[in-house]
Amino acid sequence: MPLATNKAPGTAPGPRRRNVTTAFVVTRIAVLAITAAILLFVVPPLVAEQSWPALTLVGVVAAATCYLYLTPRHIPAKYLVPGTIFLIAFQVFPVIYTVTTAFTNFGDGHRGDKQAAITAIETGSVRQVPGSPEYNLTAGVKDGTLVFLLADTKTKQVQVGTPQGVSPLPGAKVGITGKVIEAPGYTVLKAPEAAARQKEIQELAVPTPGGAIKANGLSRAFEGKAAKSYSADCDCVTDADTGEKYRANADTGFFVDAKGQHLTQGWQVNVGLSNFTRVLTDPTISGYFFGVFTWNVVFALLSVAGTFALGMAVALALHHPKMRGTKIYRIALILPYAMPSFAMLLIWRDMFNRDFGLINQLLGLNVDWLGTPSTARFAVILVNLWLGFPYMFLVTTGALQAIPRELTEAASIDGAPPWHAFRKVTLPLLLVALTPLLISSFAFNFNNFNAIRLTTDGGPFSVDSVQVGATDLLITYTFRLAFGTGSAQFGFAAAISVFIFAIVALISAVAFRRTRKQEEVYA
Repeated sequence: MPLATNKAPGTAPGPRRRNVTTAFVVTRIAVLAITAAILLFVVPPLVAEQSWPALTLVGVVAAATCYLYLTPRHIPAKYLVPGTIFLIAFQVFPVIYTVTTAFTNFGDGHRGDKQAAITAIETGSVRQVPGSPEYNLTAGVKDGTLVFLLADTKTKQVQVGTPQGVSPLPGAKVGITGKVIEAPGYTVLKAPEAAARQKEIQELAVPTPGGAIKANGLSRAFEGKAAKSYSADCDCVTDADTGEKYRANADTGFFVDAKGQHLTQGWQVNVGLSNFTRVLTDPTISGYFFGVFTWNVVFALLSVAGTFALGMAVALALHHPKMRGTKIYRIALILPYAMPSFAMLLIWRDMFNRDFGLINQLLGLNVDWLGTPSTARFAVILVNLWLGFPYMFLVTTGALQAIPRELTEAASIDGAPPWHAFRKVTLPLLLVALTPLLISSFAFNFNNFNAIRLTTDGGPFSVDSVQVGATDLLITYTFRLAFGTGSAQFGFAAAISVFIFAIVALISAVAFRRTRKQEEVYA
């Protein structure tokens, strides 16, 4: 027998159900619109690159998304799928990509495959020789890619040069100056536009058999000969000027001569665990690792403890029932949180300046705050305290609202002093609610790159080593090791990032385990 209801048959759905239905329809339209926009953005480049596996994956995901949101079934999946996709795209994929990069030599000079390295070596060694063909050069653009529009100085025939090679360009028009003024399918750059892209024009090399076409200024180009050429027979590059042979080394991704010297351009290869062993065995790196790690942990712990203590103290003061003007105080207290952190860090750096800094001038001191290890570390912790306590103030204020006042009133009636009531009632309940946020704050401060980079840049540095500073965190130390030499070593940086990830994950896992025990006690 059906259950009786207060609503007569045929009655229109209530306002609440209509609101839910409207929200669901809007969500469906938004998801489908975003899916279509992503397809329009992603598909053309994948087709141009002929990346069929990636195109197939995108097509399958898009089709599954459209099916999911066009069918009335699978209601739970409609809410879970978007979050899962974003989780994979912005969390899982970056972690996997970082780990896989750590096993390669990916970086400057090792960004492409072997054939790309050979092309770069040959085109980079092109020299103009007597009698080499010359062209009137006009810079052009097609689909955002820079090309050379080349008019032969003798025959006036026009060719188009791209990084892939040179090909005829029928239908192009040449002006009285001998330069191309119109090219079907291409946009001819005017003189100011070409001048703005002068660096790109000078770097572009159009490969030809035995050499390449390179620009000589903005209006002329020449077809030169390559001083270095590759031979597949010996798998080596020969320098025509010296006769030296550089043989391919599959382990390092370089062309190496008999003396062990290598050409600058290489290719990406799998180097196994060499990046990880370098971190542990290279004395210039491992010798400082423990000291940097210790300061890193101290910095993160003091930042979290300091911001939490100050934020909680202010929140408790404003939470008192006799407190007046709390709205004004709260607005004033969250101002540091509302300001752009990078701008505030730069301002604090200038305030700590020994000669004209505001702190020394106000206090009448002559302290070199950023010049000695102890004062520099105190300075960055103070700056981080100022930037971070408003966040702790906000979350603590929210947590205090959830604690019933009856509990503290009961403790007061039982004769417990305010400090005992706080320590036995309020603080444990706050920690149960806020411990996950404290752990995430620790992880954030453990990798707080901006706080160090923009305030002290890792300094001060000792005379013994300019590679590591007194305030360096592991993340800033990694940045200097991988990118401070003038060339990017992404594979090595990824290996150190894996170490940092493992350290933070281990500390966070232990902290979350203790949090669960604490929740069981106060459940």
